[in-house]
Amino acid sequence: MKQYIVDAFTDHVFAGNQAAVCVLDHWLDEELMMNITKENNFSETAFTVKKDGYYDLRWFTPGGEINLCGHATLATAYVLFRFYEKESEQIVFHTMSGNLYIGKQDDLLLMDFPAYTCKPVPLTDTMQEVFGKMPKEAYLDRDLLLVYEDEAFIRTVEPDFEKMLELPGAGISITAKGQEYDCVSRFFAPELKVNEDPVTGSVHCMIAPYWCEKLSKKEIHAYQASERGGAMTCTLKDDRVVLAGKAVLFAVSEILCDQ
Repeated sequence: MKQYIVDAFTDHVFAGNQAAVCVLDHWLDEELMMNITKENNFSETAFTVKKDGYYDLRWFTPGGEINLCGHATLATAYVLFRFYEKESEQIVFHTMSGNLYIGKQDDLLLMDFPAYTCKPVPLTDTMQEVFGKMPKEAYLDRDLLLVYEDEAFIRTVEPDFEKMLELPGAGISITAKGQEYDCVSRFFAPELKVNEDPVTGSVHCMIAPYWCEKLSKKEIHAYQASERGGAMTCTLKDDRVVLAGKAVLFAVSEILCDQ
């Protein structure tokens, strides 16, 4: 099978977030998909199969399958538009999170995702122990979102990943208002065996509604301040978030393993 390595949410290689994309003729056994994912050892490997008029899409981390991933969706759409759907203007993915609609605008890919909710939760001592500082607000949906005052803190904090496992949520995002960007963030998911994810589209389905409300905007420019770093534009449309970003191809390979 063909496998593509794509750097997502960036316009040059060695930045943004890496994803492996496997374009299949039919679904593989889950154990094999997990073994491929572990072999790649990226935060995400995406598997896609074409059906009538749409593509089924699944995402796997080294810790297991998840229900939504932005950067691997962007990477998959980039591969399909470039190699398989050259004349198409839109790709529809059927996923665990419903239908995802991916379009093109010049050199940007536009991803239409469901918005997360921001349910307030109490601040806890564990949050302070993990990050060394108490957030000013905390919210929970699939992931935990912690809001801080200081952009510099977001960029430099070194969290306690072992203690982080005691916090709720599949992953933990920290965010603050930015200077060059509307907001900055970082995202951690040790439960999924990804201590820090370089650029995370799905968590911006929670970050964007929060900051759009706080800043009284419908569109924000967000930056994920990991070592690799990556940027995206997020537009809030009712209960959906449109994430706009770029992607670049790093490598194309052939997977030769079988059952």
